[in-house]
Amino acid sequence: MRAAYLMNDEEVSLALTRMTHELVELNRGRNFLLLGIITRGVPLAHRIGHQLGVEVGELDITMYRDDLRSQPTRRAQRSKLPPIDDRVVVLVDDVLYSGRTVQAALLALADVGRPRRIELMSLIDRGHRELPIQADIVGRRIPTAKNERIVVHLEELDGEDAVLIESEHR
Repeated sequence: MRAAYLMNDEEVSLALTRMTHELVELNRGRNFLLLGIITRGVPLAHRIGHQLGVEVGELDITMYRDDLRSQPTRRAQRSKLPPIDDRVVVLVDDVLYSGRTVQAALLALADVGRPRRIELMSLIDRGHRELPIQADIVGRRIPTAKNERIVVHLEELDGEDAVLIESEHR
């Protein structure tokens, strides 16, 4: 595997700032709830939530994934969910790819309540959707090949903010 940087810490910061402004515009300043999808969506949601002073929750989708039988997965964590009924819920994740993570998040939310509206925010949209899902707010669209992988590093988890692309050397 070889990796190349696509975004450095300054570019990640600028993308998050722009996404935050878009979120405020989209919701016209109304009260909304940010839900970070565990793992990398959580620090992103907390950063945006801290900047805006809005409530942030954490959503674990492990048991709602449709690939549990075919791939090993991490141990399920406890979601930290504020009440979602009749609220605008903004799902936050690092990379939007096939749409299956978002599908699992929607199934998880359906089990705990009925939001007024659900919006989706993703730092990176790499395409290759398998489901009819699209983000309302995207930091950067990065077209990729199927044999490539987008890796997001976040200061809180990895000691740096960066977006890399890994590809199999052929």
